[in-house]
Amino acid sequence: MDWKKTGKALLFPHIAIMIVLVPIATVLLVGSMVFVGTESVIAYISYVLAAYTLTVWCFKIPCLIKYFKTFKNENKYARRWQDDTRLRVNVSLYGSLAWNALYGLFQLWLGFYHHTFWFYSLGAYYICLGVMRFFLARHTTRYAPGEKMQTELVKYRACGYVFLLMNLALALIIFFMVYFNRTFEHHMITAIAMAAYTFTAFTVATVNVVKYRKYNSPVFSASKAISLAAALVSMLTLESTMLTTFGGETMTATTQKCMLGATGGAISVLIVATAIYMIVVGTRKLKQLKTEVENGK
Repeated sequence: MDWKKTGKALLFPHIAIMIVLVPIATVLLVGSMVFVGTESVIAYISYVLAAYTLTVWCFKIPCLIKYFKTFKNENKYARRWQDDTRLRVNVSLYGSLAWNALYGLFQLWLGFYHHTFWFYSLGAYYICLGVMRFFLARHTTRYAPGEKMQTELVKYRACGYVFLLMNLALALIIFFMVYFNRTFEHHMITAIAMAAYTFTAFTVATVNVVKYRKYNSPVFSASKAISLAAALVSMLTLESTMLTTFGGETMTATTQKCMLGATGGAISVLIVATAIYMIVVGTRKLKQLKTEVENGK
């Protein structure tokens, strides 16, 4: 037996085999945890298969990076996506707009169905996000960044005012979480998946807030501030989920309420501070722009 050839085949299998391994390993791992038990033979097989799948994909990372770099440089659509900031922002805004509208309407329907202000509050929050994204998307579709700076500043400041109104809905969410102990309870796997999604969304939103400042477009900055606000609320609901799912046996109800209240209060303050910053900066730059126009005349 050629051990070198066998080892290479095991560590660097064909890409088709690697793709097939991902769903198989995932199904076995989740199934063993949920239905079979973590100490069964199937569970141990799933652990080994999952570890092997992760290992071979890690070995493949350098080749994947090289492939995507080549694809990005040679494919005209990939180059356009990379170079056209306006296109990326428009896709992000319209995609987020659709998500906010559907999710907000779903929460309102749950409010009508269950007759509770808890879902009304969530629905109002996400619909406010959708309304802001709609007005920003209309502008970015019609005009290039900086082409209508006065209009951009007006919309930027208006988003600040909407953030202040949104904070009322957020306050209701926090109130229901803390006072009425309304929390989210999910399966352990679901909670872990939510955590992965939330931290990814929060990291991307934070990076984009800083990244898009260089384009000197108030509308771009406002769109990324909206994404950050949405990620912050997702972080709050994630904390509620994690406390309910994992902290029930190790933490008292009072401690959980204190933690949720502290986190919710910090997020509320941060959103208010963001709103005030947008209002103040937008007003100041509008005055500067008006002065420059008057002096130019």
